[in-house]
Amino acid sequence: MNYITRVTLSALLLAGFSTQAQPKPQDGFWRGTFAVANGNEAPFNFELKGPTAWLLNGSERFELKGVTQKGDSLFLPVDIYDAVLKAKIENGKALSGIFKRLNTATPDPGIPFRAEFGQRYRFTEKPAAASVSLQGKWDVTIGKTGTVGVFSQTGSKITGTFLTTTGDYRYLEGSVEGDEFALSAFSGSSPSLIKGKISGNELTAEWITARGVQPVKGTRNAQAALPDAYTLTKSKDGVPFNFTFPDAFTGKPVSLNDPKYKGKVVVVTILGSWCPNCLDETAFLAPWFRANRRRGVEIIGLAFERKNDPAFAKTRLEALKKRFGVEYDLLFAGQADKQYASSVLPALSEVLSFPTTIYINRQGEVTKIHTGYTGPATGAYYEEFVKEFNADLDQLLKEGPAKASIRTSGK
Repeated sequence: MNYITRVTLSALLLAGFSTQAQPKPQDGFWRGTFAVANGNEAPFNFELKGPTAWLLNGSERFELKGVTQKGDSLFLPVDIYDAVLKAKIENGKALSGIFKRLNTATPDPGIPFRAEFGQRYRFTEKPAAASVSLQGKWDVTIGKTGTVGVFSQTGSKITGTFLTTTGDYRYLEGSVEGDEFALSAFSGSSPSLIKGKISGNELTAEWITARGVQPVKGTRNAQAALPDAYTLTKSKDGVPFNFTFPDAFTGKPVSLNDPKYKGKVVVVTILGSWCPNCLDETAFLAPWFRANRRRGVEIIGLAFERKNDPAFAKTRLEALKKRFGVEYDLLFAGQADKQYASSVLPALSEVLSFPTTIYINRQGEVTKIHTGYTGPATGAYYEEFVKEFNADLDQLLKEGPAKASIRTSGK
């Protein structure tokens, strides 16, 4: 064997050895922790199986497709939020990396995390017994925001969420040990952590994110309730509700006065692809529309995005459309800002929340406006919303040329 042949063979063997030696992350369940404010760690759980991962929060499995490996780096794209989990594969059972938002106005430094394979617990593998309970409803203030906490507790394990006038905090999961409790969540938007104590019917805690810490105070109250979501945003008397915005994908101007919508019931949703509660609403509306469109109903999504850029909006809304199978019209309405949204929709008293959902009868009249969204993490509240939505739309769809008349406020 001559020298050149030996060198070539050695190079091929080394290349093959390098490829074989490259670690791959184990398929199965992982536990990670994000580094958040004041030296705290916000735990999260996920399952990995080849090119797909699922973020796990309570009963939710939030799917992430297109997981790829390049060398010793693993990429878990969170396409719907224009973000990525990027990790170094330390070995098949350990990852370290950052969660990073893409296409931001200023470069995102990312939130550091570590993850270990084979761990399925949230905070403590074998939590101490709980001496208090978070079960039930609570009047809670987070920073300056009034919320209603709704929680279920079995032994030391707790799940639940906080409801606000603009939406809910989605799926929280954690545990109670002694008189202390901890909850966390990560479903692809941003990690969060809440830690506190319960004393009788009072709780004190901190809401902790990568950005900072807010104080939390709460009182157990079986009658805790928020203002009626149908009374917060109103239609101005004598001001017709109308708009013209470009189709997010074709750029063609679309107006509520177009023939397509004449004589039909129309649901208009004010949303953003960046908004977790908007995604929950889209997950409900998309299949509902497929099942009901032949009844004479249309849905229009007015999307306010993180950049006032049609090309950027098209990309983000394509991800939304693909994930949920959206078949109704999505229009690009401008940059995500409540004051701006209020200015381009002058028939509304104001836009207080993404999402805001507007019901329009066959005569083109606004009959009801719902501020925020009560998603599936809220349990019975979500079931009540779905029941009421279907009842209201059934009534509007039964109406002929005569004016529809579902109530506009008060439950």
